Amino acid sequence: MSGAEDRAVSGRWFEELTVGTVVRHATRRTVTETDNVLFTTMTMNPAPLHLDAEYAAGTEFGRPLVNSMFTVALVVGLSVPELTLGTIVAQLGLDEVVFGHPVFPGDTVRVETEVVSARESRSRPDAGIVVFEHRAHNQHGDLVCRARRTGLMHRRPAHGGRS
Repeated sequence: MSGAEDRAVSGRWFEELTVGTVVRHATRRTVTETDNVLFTTMTMNPAPLHLDAEYAAGTEFGRPLVNSMFTVALVVGLSVPELTLGTIVAQLGLDEVVFGHPVFPGDTVRVETEVVSARESRSRPDAGIVVFEHRAHNQHGDLVCRARRTGLMHRRPAHGGRS
């Protein structure tokens, strides 16, 4: 398989991403201690708040926190199948990332995404620029992460593409 026409597409084309569109993503994910330890060590983050249970027990949280960089990566990842799989050219940036409540191993994260802006690309007639606001909540309804992500999105192909 090669070429754009052979790629899997379940995301939305630029034309489908109108301002105000909200997607409540179907997949949720329970975060594990293994997720946290692997991500934290693979990214060379030695913070004891993520890795040292004895240390973390003495903090205001009383236990290890999930690495916030894992949290934002998970939030974006949970959105991909319904928004950008096969329809994004490139991620252009992340802005306004806020962690409203800590994530702990055992928490289940769910995400909804709103399209907050969309415009045609000035340099690429086959694409548009979309800003997504991802909002993630834990099983208690606490906002654990809010992030704005800008993507360069493909326009629907002339042959129609996935509908």
